[in-house]
Amino acid sequence: QVQLVESGGGLVQAGGSLRLSCAASGRTFGRYAVGWFRQAPGKEREFVATITWTGGSAYYADSVKGRFTSSTDNAKNTVYLQMNSLKPGDTAVYYCAIGPTSTRWVTGYDYWGQGTQVTVSS
Repeated sequence: QVQLVESGGGLVQAGGSLRLSCAASGRTFGRYAVGWFRQAPGKEREFVATITWTGGSAYYADSVKGRFTSSTDNAKNTVYLQMNSLKPGDTAVYYCAIGPTSTRWVTGYDYWGQGTQVTVSS
């Protein structure tokens, strides 16, 4: 069965950086896409970024464009989200998900990780 495990979250000061990892197992993901989402307390889960598993096209939410970058390492079956110039508004639980196509919609993904907490202090 498919399993996604996120790691790399933590506490960082505003302006700092973190790199999240999403390690996948359970099948071959070559034709799939990976989505990154986040959910702050009391808010709905929101789209952050999506990238094809082969590391092709990536798309980002306007709120993170220019600051966040997603990449893939197919040899390690791992996807990364590099987050730079972090702001307090980026504080949330971050999730990775896998689905058949790159989309910003939560319902477009079939498998989800457990999430990792990112806290940005001012």
